[in-house]
Amino acid sequence: MKRFALYSIAFLLFSIFLASCKKDDINPEPIEPDPPVTEDELVFPKKEMRAVWVTTAWGLDWPQSDHNIESQKQQYIDYLDRFSELNINAIFFQVKGMGDAFYDSPFEPWSVAITGVRGQDPGYDVLKFMIDEAHARGIEFHAWLNPYRIATRANTGTSYPALHSSIEPEWVVSHEKIQIYNPALPEVRERLVAIVKDLISKYEVDGVHFDDYFYPAPSAAGQMVSDQSDYEEYGAGYNSIEDFRRSNVDKAIEAVHNMIVGTKPEVVFSVSPAPGRDYNYNTMFADVVKWNQEGWVDIVIPQLYQEIGNQYNDFQTNLGWWSQYNYKAALMIGHGYYKFGDPTAPAAFQSASELEKQFDLTRRNKKVIGNAMYSARYIMLNRVGVTDRLAAIYDKPAVMPFVGRSVLPAPTPATGVKLDGSKLTWSTSGDVRSVVYYFSDLSEEGEVFAITEDTSIDVGSNGHYAVSTINRDHVESKPSEVIEKK
Repeated sequence: MKRFALYSIAFLLFSIFLASCKKDDINPEPIEPDPPVTEDELVFPKKEMRAVWVTTAWGLDWPQSDHNIESQKQQYIDYLDRFSELNINAIFFQVKGMGDAFYDSPFEPWSVAITGVRGQDPGYDVLKFMIDEAHARGIEFHAWLNPYRIATRANTGTSYPALHSSIEPEWVVSHEKIQIYNPALPEVRERLVAIVKDLISKYEVDGVHFDDYFYPAPSAAGQMVSDQSDYEEYGAGYNSIEDFRRSNVDKAIEAVHNMIVGTKPEVVFSVSPAPGRDYNYNTMFADVVKWNQEGWVDIVIPQLYQEIGNQYNDFQTNLGWWSQYNYKAALMIGHGYYKFGDPTAPAAFQSASELEKQFDLTRRNKKVIGNAMYSARYIMLNRVGVTDRLAAIYDKPAVMPFVGRSVLPAPTPATGVKLDGSKLTWSTSGDVRSVVYYFSDLSEEGEVFAITEDTSIDVGSNGHYAVSTINRDHVESKPSEVIEKK
């Protein structure tokens, strides 16, 4: 009887509980809708500089011994068209590789690569043509110079070519296998600055780029001419001849930087050192870390041409090191694209998957703003399908990151963004381009749908779109509110 009474009480309480639940179901508490996602909460894709080196020393990438004006122009256009298809947005074109020039220079002779004859005018403004064609495709043109090299030879049995009439022989050092401007001389630094100033004053280059050759490596120079007399004349105050050499290169880099800032500050100054600090510091006498600290270079692009896991120069280890020591310089990574499919290269380069693995590492690194491929003709060769893999990596366009100094007014944001069917339209003001972003899901990272000079575009996929503007210095406005297409 007692047990029955307990069951009855329990049943009564359970019935009351069920009744209260039903009452709550009938009159639920109102649920506040999620607030709309604002442009500040959207996840925009990472900005990237996507670059290719175009080598002209020995005519390697261009013009490859082709001395006909029309066909060498077409060869260059073919490069740019392919780069454009791959969403590549910058080239580093070698305009001074051998104490020569790819433009009419008062300091250097016309390059032998253009006509086959050193110093011969090719009959057209090569550099203007190249810059105009690149800019017409939205591709930046960075003028790549080797600061010191004048000529090379196999041995002393071959004479170096005659010096340009503007060069004093006392400024030049002729080692066994390489002839260079003497980095120790103040006159050489002044000449280098004058060469770069002449270049950026006459041409609308987006950047000036130095490679990794400063003082020559013994392996490249052969029997070297001693610089002891330079040290005795100019080296007072330095503890060693090595410190003296590093200071000579420091002064050249600082002087070029200061001239650019004072002459045409929107021009970006970049350097592509060797992968290892010790080699740069002790063999090239290039204290790249100091340049980064001082802000003398805008972008540093170490040439990490070895594979992931390399015993001596591991790609991942070097990436981590440069990420710690780029300081004020933006960081890009140079890739040994030429090694893919080369039967003499390590096994990793016999598969395009190595490139994808390298990009996975650089894209996850917050310091890295882009990648550069060495070099152009290997893009076209597509050995082991590496360019097909690059096309998959670069399947969407990328916004160029802002680097260096802006001289233009900040861009005014796009206004009046609206969607009429599949036509997205907006308004802009000033000299700007527009970036259209697409988000299939507002909680996920978006993608660049288009970068355009227009103020309307057809959009096919359902989802969300936002529009920003960018000026010629790559400063970007605040994006518009998102517009949904259903």
